[in-house]
Amino acid sequence: MNQTTRKILITFKEYVIITLGLAMYCFSWTSFLIPKGIVGGAIPGLATFVNYATGGLIPVSVTYLSVNVILIVLGFLILGRGFGFKTIYCILLNSVLLQVLPDLIPWVSTIEEPFLNGLLGGFIGAIGIVMIFNQGGSTGGTDIIALILSKYREISPGRVYLFCDLVIVGSVLLLPGKTLSDVVYGYMQVIAFSQGVDLLLTGSKQSVQVMIFSQKYNEIADALINQLKRGVTAFEGIGWYTKEAHQVLVVIARKHQLNEINKIVKNHDRSAFMSVTSTMSVYGRGFDELKGPEKIEWKRKQKQLQGQEKSSQS
Repeated sequence: MNQTTRKILITFKEYVIITLGLAMYCFSWTSFLIPKGIVGGAIPGLATFVNYATGGLIPVSVTYLSVNVILIVLGFLILGRGFGFKTIYCILLNSVLLQVLPDLIPWVSTIEEPFLNGLLGGFIGAIGIVMIFNQGGSTGGTDIIALILSKYREISPGRVYLFCDLVIVGSVLLLPGKTLSDVVYGYMQVIAFSQGVDLLLTGSKQSVQVMIFSQKYNEIADALINQLKRGVTAFEGIGWYTKEAHQVLVVIARKHQLNEINKIVKNHDRSAFMSVTSTMSVYGRGFDELKGPEKIEWKRKQKQLQGQEKSSQS
């Protein structure tokens, strides 16, 4: 298989997964949210608010399209052309699916409780969005805002969704005739959606710091390095009760590797003492890349140096 064919197959696979994710995302709206009268967040919610606030003077479609056009331009400039094309594909197909999916899949949730419909609709929508995100796509709106911010700052997409949607859904209270009950179920959908995105998108990247106290620290450290492929640091400590010196092992790993660490330690010393701490962020080799203005400035200087080297060579 040549390089061109491989790229075509990879691209085809990406768009298939994106299409399935869009179908699941739209299904959450057409089967759980819209039929039950639940108003969610994101740009459609903002467009609906503007329509209500202006007495129908500005149509929902105009606000929705205008905001997405601005964000798509930003996506092109900051995230690259590939992101922009996928986003346009998602926005167009999303519009079509919201229109035709009720006819293709006429099933509507039989759950009468709006609270449960909001939770289920939010989490099912999160599954679809994560499928789209993992292939570099987006349904536009707050998706683009989340991806732009997460590129330069260590902030979870779910938190961006939560902040934007809380403001949008809460703004319904400013409209005449609306009450608190009109936004409570919308908040349920927003919370379920944002937490679902965080759980599914960043759950596998969560890290832990493990401290191991054992007399067999040599065997355990070697096993962790060879089997887990993670670095191990040894510190000299003193047990204050016994006044005896001993080595303390410290290893930082992904959360899903914790069970494997437990097995390795138990296989060598069943009486070992372990302390596990969740870490907010871990940067460096084997983990996440440092983000922020300093990183951006460093990349800019690197490009300038490369340009100067090419000029001097020519």
